[in-house]
Amino acid sequence: MNIQLAHKIELNPTNVQRGYFARACGTARFVWNRGLAEWNRQYEEGLKPSGPALKKAFNAIKKEEFPWVSDVLRDANSQPFSNLQTAFGNFFKGRAKRPHFKKKGIGDSFYIANDKFRIDENRIRIPKLGWVRMKEPFCQFGKIMNATVSRTADRWFVSIGVRMNITPATCENQAVVGVDLGVRHLATLSDGEIIEGPGAYRKSEKKLRRFQQSFARKQKGSKNRERQKRKISRLHYRISCMRQDALHKLTTKLVRKFSTIVIEDLNVRGMLRNGRLAKTISDMGFYEFRRQLEYKARISGVRVIIADRWFPSSKRCSACGEKHPNLTLSDRTFVCPACSLRIDRDLNAARNLEMYPGLMVA
Repeated sequence: MNIQLAHKIELNPTNVQRGYFARACGTARFVWNRGLAEWNRQYEEGLKPSGPALKKAFNAIKKEEFPWVSDVLRDANSQPFSNLQTAFGNFFKGRAKRPHFKKKGIGDSFYIANDKFRIDENRIRIPKLGWVRMKEPFCQFGKIMNATVSRTADRWFVSIGVRMNITPATCENQAVVGVDLGVRHLATLSDGEIIEGPGAYRKSEKKLRRFQQSFARKQKGSKNRERQKRKISRLHYRISCMRQDALHKLTTKLVRKFSTIVIEDLNVRGMLRNGRLAKTISDMGFYEFRRQLEYKARISGVRVIIADRWFPSSKRCSACGEKHPNLTLSDRTFVCPACSLRIDRDLNAARNLEMYPGLMVA
């Protein structure tokens, strides 16, 4: 089985190297925005634009009109056209939103092809820049496909894409578990175990509010405002790390302990429309939990079953199967009207998922 993963490593660049990264990101952003504007113009005129055609037209004029794009590696001004083609392909197939223009400081990154860089233990060699130190060594476990250098807050990272041909392991433990995700607890397992969420955003909310209020009072364009903006970015990065750490620990634990895992097909986008719960749901990271669980299950040979979205896991009694007619979100204890079973609402849902009758393999 072929699977492609990415190994993300933090870089330790010098000030000169940071400047090069910023210019490369600016070049990639400029080319993307220019290509997107030209794509929209041709589309409105009834033409059929394409990434390769836009790239060919740009290459014909870049030496005369935009000679500064040659100050960084070539992939920074060529790969955005391929990304644009992919983005519109996903949009027309209904898999993504329409591509939009990029802003400076938001999602800054640039691509490097696999034949353009070289890795030596804890260093990576980048064209027109040289060796850049990494904060941890890269353990090669497959064929290197590409690399992407990106910025989060004031830190730089390299994400190295690797393709592996693996044989899924066979799980010796044949245990089945139902996992119910919730807002009070991150997850409740059908064996009774409760996994608490990190509450990363809630714990940092007061500090984040204070930082944002201070940022609003700073004069626009001042160094103090820019310094405060970096503080906010670093705090957001810390919140993200706390959330990712909790989800990685939970998903790794599940695939190591169970051979079959049953979860619900949650409508996360619809759940976020609930103004009272949207902040808590976002803080839990339901979508990221499913993404991590599915790719780790493929590697570990574990089966993941996605219960139908309309399966009444919360309203159905896990003992007799009777459906509760009047269960509301405020009822945290499930009381069966038929057999009088009293059980925690989330535990009851998890046990119903463990006994899920329909099998929709993810």
